[in-house]
Amino acid sequence: MIRSAVLDDAKAILDIYNYYITHSVVTFEEVEISVNEMVQRIQKVFSLDLPWLVAEEGGEILGYAYANAWHARSAYQYSVEISAYLAPSAISKGLGTKLYKELFSKLEKTKVHTAIGGIALPNEASVALHEKFGMHKAAHYKDVGFKFDQWIDVGYWQILI
Repeated sequence: MIRSAVLDDAKAILDIYNYYITHSVVTFEEVEISVNEMVQRIQKVFSLDLPWLVAEEGGEILGYAYANAWHARSAYQYSVEISAYLAPSAISKGLGTKLYKELFSKLEKTKVHTAIGGIALPNEASVALHEKFGMHKAAHYKDVGFKFDQWIDVGYWQILI
């Protein structure tokens, strides 16, 4: 089931996200964050009237997706950055597609004009997910992140809503 997140989901969302902090380069954060920090991030998205969704099965949160402000300056107000994370046990089961389908459905009902997804490269699965929804590569930055003793490229995929 895909549903809107509530603040009580913060711990489960945090567990998924902290896994990626410590085990992968898909996020450039390097230190695990706290439940309080995750609550603040969710509240920020809600304050912007943007969606934060969770995929839940049997009472367990298996993934989440959300849209957040692209940049803080006012002229960017109609642009969002989208993100999705799945529990390791939920990868390759179609949940990313279900989350993004619902996320885009919700964004279409807002004043959002463009959605942008940043992807640490290489990441074939994430690229395929974004392109499945009609997103096109708009930028590629070489060696902009350094994590786990390696330089990481970042690509940005974009779609007009």
